[in-house]
Amino acid sequence: MTEPAQTDPADPADELLDVVDEHDRVIGTAPRGEVYRRGLLHRCVFVLVRDPAGRIFVHRRTDTKLFAPGAHDMFVGGVVGAGETYEQAAVREAEEELGVTGIAPRPLLRFLFRGEGLAWWSDVHEADWDGPVAPQESEVAWHAWLTPAELAARLDRDVFVPDGREAYRRYLEHHRARPGG
Repeated sequence: MTEPAQTDPADPADELLDVVDEHDRVIGTAPRGEVYRRGLLHRCVFVLVRDPAGRIFVHRRTDTKLFAPGAHDMFVGGVVGAGETYEQAAVREAEEELGVTGIAPRPLLRFLFRGEGLAWWSDVHEADWDGPVAPQESEVAWHAWLTPAELAARLDRDVFVPDGREAYRRYLEHHRARPGG
């Protein structure tokens, strides 16, 4: 593990992340590339964004992403930087990926995701957005606003990020469990 040194690296693999334990307590820091290579437990945020018609922002990740390149996702989000809160990361990631300002994600649930030799705490949020978007070209190769039925059809047809699939399953369960859900 390394000591905190940088805040905005040019190479995403150099981005400094908090390394956490099974109880989501910070136990150190390491560059993202090292975190992925060693399978260290860290933190991520997921923001499901809906437009006024209830459609969901869905995108295909660029082929240059370190995790799940070219896969589809129904969440915008990413890793939580060293010293950053989940809430701060949710706003930062949503604004960066959508190319907007002023989004207000609402936290819903948190779970520990494990898959493909990697693990991270996953903090799931939702947000409403009624304006234009200008997705970040380095993150988003394609995007569309899809109805839940259209998204369900794509889930059966397209490759989606595994953590996003699990987060979406839990998101749907969360909404079914709420009164009036």
